[in-house]
Amino acid sequence: MIAISLIPFLIHSSKKGNFLTPLQTSILVLVLFLFGQQVFNLLIAHLNHEACDRVTHALLVEREGERLLNAVIDNKEKGFLENSSQGRSNPIDYGEKKPSFHNSFNHLYNLVQDNPAQIKQLDKIRYIYNQWQRELKQKALSGSVRKSALAKSTLFDSLHNEIEKLIQREEIFLRVWKNRVQHLNDINTAINIFSTLVILLGAILNLYLLYRRVKLPLDKLTQVSKLWQAGQMEVQLCYSSRDEIGELAGVLNAIADETRHRQERIEVRNQQLEDMISALSHDLRIPLLATRNTLDCMSRGAFGPVNDTWKEVFEEYHEANDDLLKLVELLLDISRYESRSACLMCDHLNWEKILIKVIGQVKATSTRELAFICKISQLLPTVYGDELEIQRVLQNLLDNAVRVSKPKGEIVLDIAPYGEEQVKISVRDYGSGIAPQAQEKLFHRFIQGRGHRGRSGLGLYLCRQIIEAHGGNIGVESSVGEGSTFWFTLPSVINNVNCKYEHNI
Repeated sequence: MIAISLIPFLIHSSKKGNFLTPLQTSILVLVLFLFGQQVFNLLIAHLNHEACDRVTHALLVEREGERLLNAVIDNKEKGFLENSSQGRSNPIDYGEKKPSFHNSFNHLYNLVQDNPAQIKQLDKIRYIYNQWQRELKQKALSGSVRKSALAKSTLFDSLHNEIEKLIQREEIFLRVWKNRVQHLNDINTAINIFSTLVILLGAILNLYLLYRRVKLPLDKLTQVSKLWQAGQMEVQLCYSSRDEIGELAGVLNAIADETRHRQERIEVRNQQLEDMISALSHDLRIPLLATRNTLDCMSRGAFGPVNDTWKEVFEEYHEANDDLLKLVELLLDISRYESRSACLMCDHLNWEKILIKVIGQVKATSTRELAFICKISQLLPTVYGDELEIQRVLQNLLDNAVRVSKPKGEIVLDIAPYGEEQVKISVRDYGSGIAPQAQEKLFHRFIQGRGHRGRSGLGLYLCRQIIEAHGGNIGVESSVGEGSTFWFTLPSVINNVNCKYEHNI
């Protein structure tokens, strides 16, 4: 019933193009085979049971036939008569009782009552026996012969032959049914061996179908997904089967194509935006410089006397103009790094000199009283880089640390070896710290960090561009309420084609 109920589902699945259709077909055939095997086993068991019953019956008939023959032979040897009407044995010499012919005959008659041929033969045996008994009785009563002659009779020989025929016939039946039982057992053993082999082959076939229809497509999908994850969206999932996995492959290929086209459009738009920013920054720099020079001249009285009120106004305009110029120059620098057109000077970096300059500039522009603690390892490898750009990165990190530090606090600068032929520079502050979800975005464009409200959010992004152009890495380690440590690493040699080496290196 289970196999029959699977047929409509299998037909419906094959119409849809189910990728498990071959597996389902194999399982259905295996189930049908097992069902047929069970039916055949039941048939063999029934036939075997019937044959065993026949063997048992033949054994009983043969045994009773031998008892009947023994009773007749005993009567012949001992010469006693048996009263057929009363079922009593009356020996001529009045000896002890002997086995009764009629008891064995009745028992045998009950055993073969379903077999007309045997019943007919038993009737003949009983008739001959009765004739023999009458003959013996007449001779015994007439006294004409001795006791030893009573047993000699042609009827006895006929009776003996008929009983032996009955026994021999049952022996033939017994051999036939024993052979049939053995044959059925051989058939059952062969069917079991064949079924075991078929089940084993079916299991192997199902495993192969699972491997081919499920495992291989999933492995291929996993490999292509990893390539997509790495950004290689042009890779296609090559699976053309008309089933669910083939349909899924088509959908995923379409998604990958759409994602790739979107990425290309986004890259084009980003490039256009960067070009526009670069062009605008370049175009804005000249008028801003001219405006700054004009404001300088006006505040010095080049166009006439200027009172204190106008001087304050001109100074505010001058500061705003300087902020715009810094932003424009920052955008120009970012554009150069993004386009990989920035040219780095490859100098031998003197860390003591760099720290003195950077700390001096920060103190000159800051009104807070802070303690700067410098730690420079004595086992530093020789590192080359653009000294001005590295100073620019350090100054940006120090400015941020000063901005978030408490008055009279400490800022620790640590320069130590890192890995093989690298240097790690760390700037540690004890401010409010940075939340984990905000740390990942700090080095992206237009992301404002701690205390940067109202600023462009490009300082740390430029720092990342500078450090990556030197072949290093930059990051932050921070805990809320415990401060932050901004760090960057530099290799001993810059692997960059846009490098100019000084002659004094």
